[in-house]
Amino acid sequence: MCKWTNDSQRFLLEHIDIIHNSPSHIYHSALPFSPPSSWFHKCYSEELSQEVKVVKGLPAEWGTCSRTVSLNYSGLALSYLNNTIAVGSGGSIIILNAITGIQEAVLSGHKNWVRSITYSPDGVSLVSGSSDKTIKLWDVQTGGVVKTFYGHTDVIYSVSISADCTRIVSGSSDHTIHLWDIQTGECHYVIVQEGNVVCVSFCPTDPQHFLSVCNNQVWQWDINGHQAGPTYDGSYVMFSQDGTQFVSCYEEDVTIQNSSSGVIVNEFQMVDGDIHQCCFSPNGRLVAVANVDTIYVWDITNLEPHLIETFMGHTERIRSLTFSSSSSLISASDDRSVKFWKIGISSNPAEVNPEPISLTSADDRSITLQAKDSTTITSDSDGIIRTWDISSGLCKTSFQTPAKNPYNRSGQLNNKPVFREDVQLINGRLIFVWHADQKINIWDMEEGELLFAVDEPEFLHNLKISGDGSRVFCLSTEFIQAVSIQTGEVVGKVNVNDSFGFLIVDGSRVWVDCGSWGCQGWDFGTPGSSPVQLPNIPPHKLHHNGTMLWDISLSRILEKATGKVVFQLPKRYGEPIDVQWNDQYLVACFAPTEVLILDFSHVFPK
Repeated sequence: MCKWTNDSQRFLLEHIDIIHNSPSHIYHSALPFSPPSSWFHKCYSEELSQEVKVVKGLPAEWGTCSRTVSLNYSGLALSYLNNTIAVGSGGSIIILNAITGIQEAVLSGHKNWVRSITYSPDGVSLVSGSSDKTIKLWDVQTGGVVKTFYGHTDVIYSVSISADCTRIVSGSSDHTIHLWDIQTGECHYVIVQEGNVVCVSFCPTDPQHFLSVCNNQVWQWDINGHQAGPTYDGSYVMFSQDGTQFVSCYEEDVTIQNSSSGVIVNEFQMVDGDIHQCCFSPNGRLVAVANVDTIYVWDITNLEPHLIETFMGHTERIRSLTFSSSSSLISASDDRSVKFWKIGISSNPAEVNPEPISLTSADDRSITLQAKDSTTITSDSDGIIRTWDISSGLCKTSFQTPAKNPYNRSGQLNNKPVFREDVQLINGRLIFVWHADQKINIWDMEEGELLFAVDEPEFLHNLKISGDGSRVFCLSTEFIQAVSIQTGEVVGKVNVNDSFGFLIVDGSRVWVDCGSWGCQGWDFGTPGSSPVQLPNIPPHKLHHNGTMLWDISLSRILEKATGKVVFQLPKRYGEPIDVQWNDQYLVACFAPTEVLILDFSHVFPK
């Protein structure tokens, strides 16, 4: 009964959007993605045999991320109180249920990005700071604006409310801290600093004391605008719930200090880290830190802190992080999602490890994918090519190429970075192309040799191999040019407008997708022939197999004729980096070696 209850809860949380939008999708868009160990998977095994088959990419157990909520814009701010979450997304504040993730309200009023949000300690009000240079006080019950505070002359990065709910402190890129009276809306004090004030935090138990961060220094203040103690290194700071300690992070260091004495209580380090968010659990036993797109949870109850959880799932930088309980976390990211994490349910919890943890920069992801002859080929930013058998999901071969990771472990560009690459199987022969050292390099994987190194066009944005494998299409700022793989010569060229986008290649036809700016397309025909203008296609990433369309941005399949959604990928997978599919298999790439292979033979029979 306990397992049934747990599985039911996890199943509903994972797939609530799919079930809510179309209950019929529960069979081929929800049930097949239940872990093999779950009660649901075992109970409905017969039904699953007639639905989508997940060949590769299905987790063995329920993951640590229990819920993903999609946003229209990046999530720059989070605040939690009494099972309610406020999320700053674009110029709006979205109110979510902290258990189900269901949207309960949208607060509109700011004219630019909402950068910071905080609930008042009494739960009556919500305060937000925005890029529109204003602070707004909201009534939690009605969702209306109670008061707007004017005075800053630039972006407001951070706001905080005093424990007695009488004052607001705000930090801005106008190099000032403002102290506001909530009742009157007047600014009592302005503290001038020598740089952007990126973080402010009132002590939860002492309304006379707050911290700020400017120029990677943590400052201590009283409410009269006087400095109340020495400064410390830190790019972000947050108090514990009881106000006795504060945690600060700076590059790869995390420090926990006593709020009164400033004595360091505990500290730990992450080698090659870029820590930019940190927070305490409500019981003060755990500290969570965000390192680019990954979350690490540390137990700090002993003199030697140790890592207990690693949460991976976001694909871009995490902008805000908060505990909703001592066993659950919530994060918001530039990947336009909010994720709910469960602490302590991982099947392979992190072992005690007092040594620093070595990390790789999250920016070093440059992946392409091609599916041919029941084989999928992926390339990662370390220059490793892998071939996968689609029917089994097993990696068949791997090759090391001279294409190197564009970023070193400190997140800095290498001397000879690689930015764009593509790989394809051509008549049983693997061809890999990449761009580095102002050259387009064409590499024969089977022979392990460089075929050609062609001068690249200035401001190269994208590379793609043609469908027949005869050419490499190169997108530059002002034109697309085709380079022969056989000779290395330029065999076609066309001028383009607004080319800051990506290439979509279908045989000899090429489109430049510039997102909301639209698309431009040409048919390059045979090598050497003049490209012919094509009708523009919709401005989003669409792959098709004749009758069905795969919309990458929304991770779903639609009928080409009617636009009806026939399949929706669970939100936990996020937006794939690339997708290829034919009449039976769909292969999606999310990160290096993270490949999802789906068999649709029962859903779309021939």
